[in-house]
Amino acid sequence: MSKILVYPVILHPEDTGYTVEVPDITGGFTQGEDLTNALEMASDMIGLMLEDTTNYPKPSKLESIHVADNDIKTIVAIDMDDYRRNNSKTIRKTVTVPEYLVKMGKEKNLNFSAVLTKALKTELNL
Repeated sequence: MSKILVYPVILHPEDTGYTVEVPDITGGFTQGEDLTNALEMASDMIGLMLEDTTNYPKPSKLESIHVADNDIKTIVAIDMDDYRRNNSKTIRKTVTVPEYLVKMGKEKNLNFSAVLTKALKTELNL
């Protein structure tokens, strides 16, 4: 089951493009060259700000957000599981495997990290 987050955003029109504010995310500001890019940047910023947590801020109700006359309020949705899969950092893990498998893997020029990643994805049904 995916973790879909939906947050209200405020688009502030600029001479060129938009400044984007996500009121529920501390430091939640970005910008975009046009409307589509601004919404994509908002989604990416939400993912970036929340990728290391599962304690997500509660989204405000759209109707409770007040904006200036020329501002646009809307919502942005992001699938956090999908975001993490597509923007994942790699980390070093120390693992223990039988010596004969290491020798055989080296003879076949295997990339042990790639093999472990593939095996974990298979085991986790990803």
